[in-house]
Amino acid sequence: MEAAPDIGLMRLLAAFGLLVVPLALSVFMKLGIARQLFGAAGRMTGQLFLVAILLIYLFRWDNPWLNVAWVIIMMFFACFSAMAGSKLSFSRFFLPVFLAYFAGTGLVLLFFNKVIVNYDNIFTARLMVVVGGMMLGNSLNSTIIGVSHYYESVRKESKRYLYLLSLGASQQEALLPFFRDALLAAMRPFLANMATMGIVSLPGMMTGQILGGANPETAIKYQIAIILAIFTALSISVTLSIFFTSRKAFDAYGILKADLFRG
Repeated sequence: MEAAPDIGLMRLLAAFGLLVVPLALSVFMKLGIARQLFGAAGRMTGQLFLVAILLIYLFRWDNPWLNVAWVIIMMFFACFSAMAGSKLSFSRFFLPVFLAYFAGTGLVLLFFNKVIVNYDNIFTARLMVVVGGMMLGNSLNSTIIGVSHYYESVRKESKRYLYLLSLGASQQEALLPFFRDALLAAMRPFLANMATMGIVSLPGMMTGQILGGANPETAIKYQIAIILAIFTALSISVTLSIFFTSRKAFDAYGILKADLFRG
């Protein structure tokens, strides 16, 4: 199969022309998202071009230490985004969430590269950086949903939580229903997306490989493997994020601390 043709600058500008439709809709319906849309499109374009330049050099050098360092940098940015999205205290929760990402994404990434792909150099940029970024991106969305749901539920349903404690339940037993609900809230969007792959939607990794000239059968196998790895990584990351942060979120009496949220 032939590789996908390059998209020239003028054709890329034509893609930006598609934004006329949502902009017109925003004006007609008075949605007020024009500035946000321009900002998001501009940031996306700038960031992706910068990443493209970075990937060129990462692929060219393909230094294992540099590749691992970049994945760790991506984890730091993912943690900042998770903290911003969940509106939790940076100083109190950054380290626990980073450790959760490091354990969840890091271990699954190494397993994927060595056992599933069976590549000799598991730290090559083509696998370490690209696959690691896919895992972190999906783990980020689920972590924001799970952690936010967990602490908002405990705060809003504090009477229910305190009632369970008054009945003699341990703190872990009283928090278990909130923990379970938060995990379900974090996992359900990805599970729903997974269930429709192939029929309703064609996943990005598979589409990219096919456009790049790969055999569809090979692309499908990679897509199945990466989706299963991503779900495992996000499951571990969300679970550990809630577990690790819970150790700092409650006082000695099991009461949720008041200074957890920003703003």
